[in-house]
Amino acid sequence: MTDLRTAGPAEAPKAVRGSRDSRFSRVLIITGSAILMLVAAAALGAPLVSSWGATEIDPASTLAAPGGSHLLGTDSNGMDIWSRVLYAARLDLGIAVAAVALAVVAGTLLGLVAGYRGGWLDDVLMRAVDILQAFPTFILALAVAALLGNGTVNLIITIAVVNAPAYARLVRAEVRTQRELPFVDAAVTSGASTVGILWRHLLPNSLTPVRVIAPLNCGWAMLTLAGLSFLGLGVSIPTAEWGAMISLGAADVVGGRWWTSVPPGLALFVSVLGFSLLGEGLQERANAKRR
Repeated sequence: MTDLRTAGPAEAPKAVRGSRDSRFSRVLIITGSAILMLVAAAALGAPLVSSWGATEIDPASTLAAPGGSHLLGTDSNGMDIWSRVLYAARLDLGIAVAAVALAVVAGTLLGLVAGYRGGWLDDVLMRAVDILQAFPTFILALAVAALLGNGTVNLIITIAVVNAPAYARLVRAEVRTQRELPFVDAAVTSGASTVGILWRHLLPNSLTPVRVIAPLNCGWAMLTLAGLSFLGLGVSIPTAEWGAMISLGAADVVGGRWWTSVPPGLALFVSVLGFSLLGEGLQERANAKRR
């Protein structure tokens, strides 16, 4: 560690800046993690903090204002908004995390193979990645969702297909850099198999950028899911999902019934904010280590 009392004029400001960057990244990571843990706790504890089911209907309270037995009111079907917001967190978080995890696995495998093998295989795989990345991400998600149809599994696949190319490019770039280093030559000389080199040496050293952008992509995945559901290509009513709830309540806002769409919108905003802060914190930490 640099001693600021004995450091030179260039080293002292650099050390102070590094310390500030470290503290800032720590604040971002802690804040983002706290938000996400709070959302996850609310989702898991939904049965304990709500007296209504996610799809339970109260025929006597259609479009009821917040208050009484319905903390955040009811929608046009008589379903409790508070309960649906809580239960929807399970679905939104689950689909987003599962889709990003699938994208990480698929993209990492493609990047490993393309980066290490090179040649015609690299060209073919990267051209396929170029084709996918040539489309705007949400437009591509719309096309894949329309092709596969509704359903939780199909939504996970849709979001994973859109995210996987970015991971493939990141890992490929890291592998192409790592494979030229002496430790890879030493592994080849010692008789290590290709799978062993990829798994034991190249993969662990190529995952740093993946770990940084994965939380950011979880937030983007939640927005994609909500957008697809809003347009009728994702989760449909009566299943509790934030995008579908916003879509159902969009027309009610004009009539002053804000509670049908604002609460799920705020829940979506807070969750995406948590993932964004966590991702930004990890990125700041990685940049600080590089400096």
